[in-house]
Amino acid sequence: QVQLVESGGGVVQAGGSLRLSCAASGGRFRSYAMGWFRQAPGKEREFVAAINWSGSFTDYADFVKGRFTISRDYAKNTMSLQMNSLKPEDTAVYYCVVDPDYYRIRRSESEYWGQGTQVTVSS
Repeated sequence: QVQLVESGGGVVQAGGSLRLSCAASGGRFRSYAMGWFRQAPGKEREFVAAINWSGSFTDYADFVKGRFTISRDYAKNTMSLQMNSLKPEDTAVYYCVVDPDYYRIRRSESEYWGQGTQVTVSS
């Protein structure tokens, strides 16, 4: 059974940084794509970043390009999201997602989601 556990959320001032982590278990994640979504209060869940199974391709939402970096550690079955230059509008619950099919992640169709970690950016 696939389990995803996010960590690293918290409260930070605008302009600050946080590093989110996602620990995966219960699957062959070496061949899985992985990604991050977020959902702010009153808003729909939105795509943030994704990385393919080999780590050779990454994709970012326009609103995080140049500020966020996604990466993965195959030995530890983890994925990270380094978030720099945070803005109040980045405040949201951030979710980890995995899937054997990269495009299912981009379409938000994966069945494997973490419980989320809260990120709050104060102005």
